Amino acid sequence: MPVKAPGSGHHALAVHEVVLLLETDTHRGLSASEAAGRRERFGPNVLPTAARGSVLRRLLRQFQNPLVYVLLVAGLVTLLLREYVDAAVILGVVVVNAVIGFLQESKAEAALDALRTMVRTEARVVRDGRPRRVPSDDVVPGDLVLVEAGDKVPADLRLARADEVRVDESTLTGESQPVRKDEVVVADETPVADRSNVLYSGTLVTGGSAAGLAVATGAETELGRIHRLVGSAQVLDTPLTTKLARFSRVLTVVILLLAGVTFAVGVLRGERAGETFTAAVALAVGAIPEGLPAAVTITLAIGVARMARQQAVIRRLPAVETLGSTTVICTDKTGTLTENQMTVRAVWTLAGRHSVSGSGYAAAGEIRDPDGGIARTGQDGALRWSLLAGVACNDARLDERDDRCVVLGDPTEVAMLVAGAKVGLRAAEVAAELPRVAAIPFTSERQFMATLHDTRDGERVVLVKGAVERVVEWCAEALDEEGRTVPLDRRAVLAAAGELAGEGLRVLATAMARVGGGAGLAEEDLPGNLAFTGLHAMLDPPRAAVADAIAACRRAGIAVKMITGDHRTTASAIAVRLGLLDAEPGPGAVLSGTDLAELPDAERPAAVDRASVFARVSPEQKLRLVEALQADGQVVAMTGDGVNDAPALRQANIGVAMGRSGTEVAKEAADIVLTDDDFTTIEAAVEEGRGVFANLTKFITWTLPTNTGEGLVVLVAIVLGTALPILPSQILWINMTTAVLLGLTLAFEPKEAGVMERPPRDPAQPLLTGALVARVLLVAALLVAGAWWLFEWELGSGAELPEARTAAVNLFVTVQAFYLLSCRSLTRSPWRLGLFSNRWLLAGVLLQALGQAALTYLPVMNTLFRTAPIGADTWLRIVAVAVAVSAVVAVHKRFGRRLG
Repeated sequence: MPVKAPGSGHHALAVHEVVLLLETDTHRGLSASEAAGRRERFGPNVLPTAARGSVLRRLLRQFQNPLVYVLLVAGLVTLLLREYVDAAVILGVVVVNAVIGFLQESKAEAALDALRTMVRTEARVVRDGRPRRVPSDDVVPGDLVLVEAGDKVPADLRLARADEVRVDESTLTGESQPVRKDEVVVADETPVADRSNVLYSGTLVTGGSAAGLAVATGAETELGRIHRLVGSAQVLDTPLTTKLARFSRVLTVVILLLAGVTFAVGVLRGERAGETFTAAVALAVGAIPEGLPAAVTITLAIGVARMARQQAVIRRLPAVETLGSTTVICTDKTGTLTENQMTVRAVWTLAGRHSVSGSGYAAAGEIRDPDGGIARTGQDGALRWSLLAGVACNDARLDERDDRCVVLGDPTEVAMLVAGAKVGLRAAEVAAELPRVAAIPFTSERQFMATLHDTRDGERVVLVKGAVERVVEWCAEALDEEGRTVPLDRRAVLAAAGELAGEGLRVLATAMARVGGGAGLAEEDLPGNLAFTGLHAMLDPPRAAVADAIAACRRAGIAVKMITGDHRTTASAIAVRLGLLDAEPGPGAVLSGTDLAELPDAERPAAVDRASVFARVSPEQKLRLVEALQADGQVVAMTGDGVNDAPALRQANIGVAMGRSGTEVAKEAADIVLTDDDFTTIEAAVEEGRGVFANLTKFITWTLPTNTGEGLVVLVAIVLGTALPILPSQILWINMTTAVLLGLTLAFEPKEAGVMERPPRDPAQPLLTGALVARVLLVAALLVAGAWWLFEWELGSGAELPEARTAAVNLFVTVQAFYLLSCRSLTRSPWRLGLFSNRWLLAGVLLQALGQAALTYLPVMNTLFRTAPIGADTWLRIVAVAVAVSAVVAVHKRFGRRLG
């Protein structure tokens, strides 16, 4: 009978049924030949890798932009008209823009590759009755796999035997505490996070040992199922690309209409069709903002560079701006808002509550007594023995290597090791002082762990830690601060434990007993013979400054929602500490996965909008939450580090993964990877994104009046049947030099004060608001009027046609330079920003002035662009017009409608 791996119900089958279904053996495993045959049939135990596409495909993707399409058409038409210089300039802009985007994407991918772990993992399997090590990708369905503390689970395993095994499933389910596993059958409808007889691929064994049958490998594992879910998530356009596409379509229609009107008017006036068509193309070339695609790319690239300095790898250029458009941040809890490192925050003894500072697995920190002084373990018998119990009655290991902490074991036990180290009780030294003789391991049934140790005086001591109720029940006495035994007040201890638990802390009790030399360790000897020493209260602490970052996001009008696989109580306690929830949250503020599943479809959007914490949710529910928010018109940023976060990261408008603790699946699904795993970087990214969008808006507001004015000048000349005030080659000179030397300096404009005090932009709001459109049309009209006035004035004063055209060209550029200063802020006076706050702008204006001098006075430039030298009086008239335009814009800015 051909072997077939069981489906989703293997957790509901008895071990012998799984053995029959997989045609394997729980003692001898598979034969080597059978394993080889199954590998051939089922394939390697790896997840399918996403294809990045060829270099050519990634390069061509840079051209997928409506404005680029317009430029390509304009360049080809210009080429057909044999205007080779003009065509080369236009097509050169397109190529440079594509190269910049391609290089940035390649650089981001290279940075991401550097984050990937290159270590090849191995698995221990039993084949032909003998244990052996094989590469993890050689594990096949039916293999008998052996795991112990420190091992990464190589496939989905149905447990056949389990010895006190504990597994960290945080990357898969979001559960921050290690879960205990056994081989007992569970109901078929049991959720993934509660299937206690299955070890899932990619999770980490933190304690105990086990043997399990591989029931799913590669893409068929739970990890693989989530991987497929990531692939099914829709990749959405960013707000910037959407707005630019809409803006480009409107601009294209307007340009084509103006060009059509120009051609029609010229033909109706009896002009030759060829010349009229050339004029229409000149209008189109003049109206197209050739520098916009490059400005968008470079502005985003500058934002990317700034973010890189803040430990964020931007994988796709528009992503940096998308965060500036974000209206909702959905964030995972474990490892994102918290350290994912359990930390003792308080130790309670009969003397009172001792506070413990520091965070995570670093030994930096101290313990202070109830009066606020530095705790001295030599002066406090109860505190010393409580911390000794936490360190010696402990199976975890904590090593410091190259400024990193390498841990092995249950995070709760690691937290107790660190607490002891803060007062000098390091595990190695304690083990030398109190050698372990025997131990009773922790089980869920016992709810305690006990160890027996030799002491230097020849006696022995029993140390115990465990659940408060169990340990306190077995204590008849307690140690005071002098180390003396006194009667135990159980009510006081239980009240203190309840108070600590009410703060969202996990509480364990410690106890000890002195026994004679040569005494053994038996569970039945413990009840009634222990002395209570203290309580250890711990939690997975919030990351430093996360609460401030969340508050800043809320001030910026961004809703923050915590989505986690943790239990409701744990999630709520952290949310209160972070300021996401009030101490007494209102109804509907916290929803569980079960609550979401039971909500009618009609009520779900309102419930999702109202809630701030979503607890015990599955990867599918995370994905649906993001979809529900997007359906309500929200721009959603999703942060996370686990496999369970990947589908939602992919679906979100902007996915943000953690670089250090994040899984490869999460990084591949994200748009941004935080190399420092710090949620506070999100706030900086949002601020940077808003600054990027503001600078892009400034550039567009600055460049469109010139393009519009150039097009209208050509149109008016055709309608009036007069000579063109500006030639097509001169139009290209204006567009390209000013875009590079003047316009792009706005990309370096510092963020304006208060950018994080404004509400997010409405996703439906166009790229340019009505007020900005009015500003553009106003400046364009002033440019046309000023250029025609100066052109006619120069001709009327006896100037030659090249001189008059040179005056008009210089007027366009000078007005642009003055208007550039105004566009540094769309709402405030530029003088309030500080003249030297953007030195790039000053350098750009100086270089543009030198370029205009060369265009006007160098003979070679006169020949190429048909210009001629002009006098000082003409320059005075040019400056007068520029000052007048600036004055009108200042009045419009101050008294016009407030800009969006």
